[in-house]
Amino acid sequence: MHQPVPPEPSAQATPHPQAPMTKTILIVGGSHGITSALRDQLAGAGHRVLTANRSGSGAGHQNYDATSGDQLDVPDQLDGLVYAPGSITLKPFHRLTAGDMLDEFKLNALGAAAAIQQCLPALKKSPAASIVLFSTVAVQTGLPFHASIAMAKGAVEGLTRSLAAELAPKIRVNAIAPSLTDTPLAANLVNSDAKREASAARHPLATIGDPDDVAALAKFLLTDESKFITGRYSTSTAASGTCAHFDQDSAYLPKDQPHPPIRLVTPDLI
Repeated sequence: MHQPVPPEPSAQATPHPQAPMTKTILIVGGSHGITSALRDQLAGAGHRVLTANRSGSGAGHQNYDATSGDQLDVPDQLDGLVYAPGSITLKPFHRLTAGDMLDEFKLNALGAAAAIQQCLPALKKSPAASIVLFSTVAVQTGLPFHASIAMAKGAVEGLTRSLAAELAPKIRVNAIAPSLTDTPLAANLVNSDAKREASAARHPLATIGDPDDVAALAKFLLTDESKFITGRYSTSTAASGTCAHFDQDSAYLPKDQPHPPIRLVTPDLI
C-alpha cells in the first residue's frame, strides 16, 4: 500500500544562542599578579577593560592613587568594578601603631568605599552590574601578626554584605579572600624553597595560590555566570582550620628576629 508522504516542515531559521554581552569593567589598583591576570582574562573574553593605578600604562589606563583622594575618570556606564589595592603589615600586636592601622584601613576599606561611590552612578546604568572587592583569609582564619590587615579587610567584608543588600537587585557585590598567593606583594614571603614549602604545607591542597586561579574566580563573579550570587565572600586556596599558629621557626619570619615587623604596602601589586 502506498504510504502518504508527510508534509515538509516549514523552513525556520535555526535559533542561535545569544552571544554574551560585552561588559565594560574598571579595575582599580594593581598592575601585576592577580589584577594583571584578571585584565588578560577579561580582555581575552572580549570585554572592555579599564585600569586605574599608579604604575600601569596603555589604552584605557588612568593614573590613580587610592590613598590621595584622586578622582576616577568613569565612563557613562560601567558593568563591573574591581577594587584591588593590597597591603600587608605583619607585626606583633603590641608593636602596631595607630598609624599602621589607619594606613591599612584607609587603603583597603575607605579606598574601596570611595571608589564605589564614584562609580555608583555609572554602575546603576548597567542592566546587571557587579562589584568585586578583595579581603584576606586572615579575617576568618586567625593568623598571628595579622591584626592590622585583618581589621581592615574585615571592614571590607562588612561593606560587601551591606552593599549587597542595599544595591540589589541591579548591582551584585562580592568579595574574594585569597590565602597566600604568588604575587609581587607576597614576594618576601615566598622567596625561597623553604618558605614556599612551609606555606604550602599549611593548606589542604598543599600549594600556595596561583594568580590565574584567583583571577578566574574574580572573572566569574563579574560575569553573568554568577548572576545569582551576591553578598558572598569566597576564599581561594583557603587555609585549614579556623586558627593558625606560627612559631619562631615559621618560614614567614627571619630566623634572627622572633617578632620582626614586615611592612608591604602598595596599591599596585596585588
